[in-house]
Formats: sequence, structure tokens, C-alpha cells
Amino acid sequence: MSTTGSKGPAQVSAARRRTVVDALRRGAVPESGLDLLATGLDRFEAALDAELDAVASGGSVFKAVRGEYGSGKTFFTRWLGERAKRRNFAVAEIQVSENETPLHRLETVYRRLTERLTTSSFPPSALRPVVDAWFYALEEDALAAGATEDELPGEVEKLLVARLAEVSRHAPSFATALRGYRAALADGDEATAAAVLAWLGGQPHVAASARRSAGVRGDLDHFGALGFLQGLLTVLRDSGHTGLFVVLDEVETLQRVRSDARDKALNALRQLIDEVHSGRFPGLYLVITGTPAFYDGQQGVQRLAPLAQRLATDFTTDPRFDNPRAVQIRLPGFTQESLVGLGRTIRDLYADAAVSPERVRTVVDDAYVADLARAVGGALGGKVGVAPRLFLKKLVGDVLDRVDQFDDFDPRLHYRLTVASSELTDVERNLATAVSGGPVSADDIDLEL
Repeated sequence: MSTTGSKGPAQVSAARRRTVVDALRRGAVPESGLDLLATGLDRFEAALDAELDAVASGGSVFKAVRGEYGSGKTFFTRWLGERAKRRNFAVAEIQVSENETPLHRLETVYRRLTERLTTSSFPPSALRPVVDAWFYALEEDALAAGATEDELPGEVEKLLVARLAEVSRHAPSFATALRGYRAALADGDEATAAAVLAWLGGQPHVAASARRSAGVRGDLDHFGALGFLQGLLTVLRDSGHTGLFVVLDEVETLQRVRSDARDKALNALRQLIDEVHSGRFPGLYLVITGTPAFYDGQQGVQRLAPLAQRLATDFTTDPRFDNPRAVQIRLPGFTQESLVGLGRTIRDLYADAAVSPERVRTVVDDAYVADLARAVGGALGGKVGVAPRLFLKKLVGDVLDRVDQFDDFDPRLHYRLTVASSELTDVERNLATAVSGGPVSADDIDLEL
């Protein structure tokens, strides 16, 4: 996230304010309410909104977001996800990792997608409400076409076949599982219905009896996952959603996996991009995030020439002239000025719900916010780009909370910034070690092996 200054918060509900402040106090990116903090992102709004509108109209988009650690990639994608939700998209955020969600196993990626699926009305996992809404929509369409109550099951079956005709060419078991789910519900067998829906969501080790009852076999595989994604998009569209917004976060972790797994993952990413651009997934907006080293280095995208060609974007010009319509967009990260501007925005947001708003604004004035921002940046070797998370955590938890609760607390007199190793990320910890004068040999740098 890059900010250019402070903006006073508009009227904000207590719940939204609490969600944002509580997350910052923990040092986390808020799950919602990010529009309250998103100053400086207006340069992207027009292009990204146009892409969301195109996807809502039946198109599909792939976007790659690049930025250094701390530049706000997670914030940016959640902010964009909120904009998608306001257009009635379903949203899923997936953390790519070698052990939990390896990118070269698309069946696992699909499973995480269904586990993390959320809508404006339902938290994760929203798969069952979406499927139930789809069957309800089929019934309504059948009744509107003149079907009687006795004819309804047969007419719904006809609509199911027609709506999933294209999906069934690639993954016939998707429609079969939906029939099995509906049949189990009609029989009052909730256990079987839940098990079949779990299988439809890509879960492994579903009871054999439930699979037999639904007429499906085995577990979802790599190639079947693409067909199931296609089916999920159809169900979402027919149940009233305009599309599906999916984030594959921290794709740069691919650089640390075994070379054979890395090559498979890069090829899977290339395959996903090609499928999106081919029009196979109408209604899908797919985003990946990664560091510049992932996009430009030989252990990342450049390792697979066809993938590098698809993601190639010119970043040799002034960042002011970056093209937000390009396949890859750059987050420039924070400066000291923008970090202070964000701090003032958070201070004002906090003060609006404080016991004594004017005292909070007076004691934690603009000058103090700037001093704290410089101190946190200095503790991290002057690397302002990785300071926002820690700065906001300290500002809310160590300063604003105390000023609000203790009438005689003055941060200039009673607070001294301390940075414990246990509260730092690996990147922050390595920077702090260098600043403190501690050992900075290769042996002191933590590596994930």
C-alpha cells in the first residue's frame, strides 16, 4: 500500500472501526474496512474497476501484483477484494506454500479456494450456501417456465444438465456430485449430503459410502480441478453472483521449493494464465502477488520462458507512469511522508471512538506521529518500506490505547520504543539485527529450508 497523505475518516460504524483497529493492534492486515485506510490507491481505481466490470459481464482477467516485503500487497488485494464484493463477487484468498498449498497441485489450490470462499452475506466457507442458492434459482426458473410441483424435480434436472453442459465436457463428475447432494437432501440424509458437498469442494478421504451414493469415484486430481473451477463459476453466476475474485498470495515462496516442484508450479501458473486468457473461466478475476525477485530472478518466473513472456511488463519508466491496465502492476511501497500520512489517518479514526477524542489528537499530534514513524523506520535500518505493519501496531497498541485509558499518560515522557525479536517477521528481524550491531554473517540469517 502506498499512501500520499492523510484523509479524515468519513462516518464509520463502530463495528467497522473496531475491526480495523483490532487488526492493526495485532499487527495484521484487516479483513475488511480497508477503504478507510486506502489513501493513494486512486491511481489504480479506474483501471481495476473497469476490469471488474468486464469480468462481471462475462470476461476473465489475470493480474500480477509485485512489491517488496512490506509494500502492502496483502492490503492491496484485500482492498480490491472488497471492491469486488461490492459488485457481488464471491472472494477467496489463498496463501501459497510448499506444505499446505503447493501451486503445482491444482486440486489442493481448488480445495483451499472452496474452504476460503466468502461472499458479502456468508463467511468462509460459503460453498454450501452458494450451492443451495443455485438449486433454489433452478427451481424458481422451472416454476417460472410453467412447471407444476409434480414436474419440478424433472425440470430442475433438465436445467441442471443444460447449465452444466460445457462443464460436463471436462468434469462430468461435478454435475453428478450435485445430483447426489440434492438427492441426499431429498432423502433427509444430512450426513451423506455434507460428505458429497465436501467431495465437491475437493476434500480428500470422503467416505466411500457417500461417494457411491452420489455416483462418483476417487478423489479430485490436478486436471479435474480446472473443470471443477469452471463448474463453480457457473454455479456462482446462476445463483446471482457476478463473478469470482481469487488471490494467490505470496507466490514468491516457489523460489524456496525443490527445483522439480518449482518447475511444475511455474508451469501450472502458465497453464492457469492461458486458461484465463482463453475464455474458459468467464467470471474469474485471478490475482497473484510476489516480490520483484520472483518476477525478475532466475529462481522465479524467468526460469520458464513462456511464463516470463506472458508476465513481461515495462517498469523502466518513472513509477508515476506505470500502466495499471498492464498484466503486472507495481506497488512502490511507503516513503516516510506516506507512512506519517497513514499514521495520522489511523490516529483520527481511533480518536473518533475514544473517550476523549480531543485529548488523543492533542497528545498524539502530527509531530509525535512523525517522530514515532522515524523511530520505527530507524529500528529497521531506515527501511521505511517494511515498517508499516510494526509502526501501526506500536501506534495503536502502545500509544493510542494508553493515551485513551490513562489520563496522565504522555508518550513523550512515559514511552520508549522497544522492538522485541519475537514480534518481528523474518525480514524485519534481519534488518533489526543489522541496526543493533549484532552479527550479520550468513549464519545469522534465517532460511526456510
